[in-house]
Amino acid sequence: MVWPFKPRTTKQIARIEINGAIAQDTRKRVLQALETVEEKKFPALLLRIDSPGGTVGDSQEIYTALKKLQDKVKIVASFGNISASGGVYIGMGANHIMANPGTITGSIGVILRGNNLERLLDKIGVSFKVIKSGPYKDILSFDRELTEQEQHILQEMIDTTYEQFVGTVAEARKLDVEQVKSFADGRIFTGQQALTLGVVDRLGTEEDARKWAAELVGLNPEKTKCYTIEEPKPWLNRLIPGRNQISNKRITTGLNWIEFELATNGQPLWLYRP
Repeated sequence: MVWPFKPRTTKQIARIEINGAIAQDTRKRVLQALETVEEKKFPALLLRIDSPGGTVGDSQEIYTALKKLQDKVKIVASFGNISASGGVYIGMGANHIMANPGTITGSIGVILRGNNLERLLDKIGVSFKVIKSGPYKDILSFDRELTEQEQHILQEMIDTTYEQFVGTVAEARKLDVEQVKSFADGRIFTGQQALTLGVVDRLGTEEDARKWAAELVGLNPEKTKCYTIEEPKPWLNRLIPGRNQISNKRITTGLNWIEFELATNGQPLWLYRP
C-alpha cells in the first residue's frame, strides 16, 4: 500500500516515527511507510525511534525491510528518549545511528514471561482437565508450574533468539560477537555510553540527524525539509477536530500496556521492562 501525499518540494527527505511498544500494528504501519519511501524515490530517510522494544518477529521484519531499502535510500536513525532492545534491533537496519547523550538504550537481550496462577486457583477451588497430544503442548500454562525439562526447552529458544540479536548488532556495527556479548546482558546504558561501545555513530538531536541525512545525499542541510509519512487518518477523524489527538493519548495510558502484556504473554520479547 502506498499512501498519497503532496510534497512541498522535490528536495525533501522522508521521516518515519516508531513510538511505543513494537507489535503487529507498528510493523504494518512502518512497512507500508517504507513502501512509500521507495515508491516516491526519497533520497534519504530519517527514522525516529522512541521505543522500549517489543515483539521479536515484528522487530525482525522491520529491520529486514530497512536493510533492503539501504540499497536505494540513505537511512539515518535518531534515537529519542528511549531506544532499547527491539528499538536497538530496528536501528541496526539504518546506515547510521545518532542518539542523544542521555538516550536510554541497550537492553540487548530476550525476555519471556508467563503467569502462574496455580495457588490462586487452588484457593478458589478451580482446576483444569487437560488432554494433549504431547508432554509440552501446554507449556507455560497458567495453572501449573513449569517442569525442569520445559524450562530447558524455553531457555534453548531464548538463547537462540539472543544469538540472532547479538549477531545482527555485531554485523551492523562491525563489532566482534564476543565484544557485543560483553555489554549485551540486558543492561541499559546512555547514548554517550553507546557511542563508546560502538552501538551508535554520533551524538546529537533529531535535527542534527536530519541535517546528516541531507548531507549524505548531497542536499543543503539548512534548506532540506522532512516529509513525515503517517498512516492515513480515518474519514471520521478528518471530520471531527481533535478526535485523533484523543485516540493518540490513549496510546500512552496504562491500559494500552495491559493490553500489550496480555497479547504477548508467553512470547519471547526484545523489550526493556523497567
